[in-house]
Amino acid sequence: MNKQSSSLYGLLAEFSGPDELLSAAERAYSLGYRKMDAYSPFPIHGLSEAVGFRKTVLPWIVFGGGLTGAIVGFLLQYWVSVIAYPLNVGGKPLNSWPAFIVVTFELTILFSALSAVVGMLVLNGLPMPYHPVFNVDKFKKASRDGFFLCIEAQDSQFDRIETRKFLESLNPSEISEVED
Repeated sequence: MNKQSSSLYGLLAEFSGPDELLSAAERAYSLGYRKMDAYSPFPIHGLSEAVGFRKTVLPWIVFGGGLTGAIVGFLLQYWVSVIAYPLNVGGKPLNSWPAFIVVTFELTILFSALSAVVGMLVLNGLPMPYHPVFNVDKFKKASRDGFFLCIEAQDSQFDRIETRKFLESLNPSEISEVED
């Protein structure tokens, strides 16, 4: 049975604590590395900025979902009250928009929430049952007490030898090659 040669995904450095990881991510970003990710068992203030995350379009997706919900809610009630089943109750006009406010509001909230969940899943690439860093045995610590920085091989600055030297200069406890 031939074993296929796997390609290099990147280099994964393990650090002893959150401050070391944050410092390493900031130095890597300042040297021009852009395709990297940091992993820790809890949120670290400033880490997302240090690895170069930028603002997301999720608020616009939620706004679009909410606006769609409001329009759908209003038009649904308009269609029912004015076009499909026009009933004159108590001399009120058929298009009595104050009566439509509750359902319109509820559909705005419903569509906003659903678009937030779906948008978050799509933008984060979830569900993701597999990621190349799962191939590194030490990465099992990432959810308990591990702090990792992975610089991907797709990065324009990436050079296997130079990137390894750079990571070694940051004094990690271990550097692993991540196979794809």
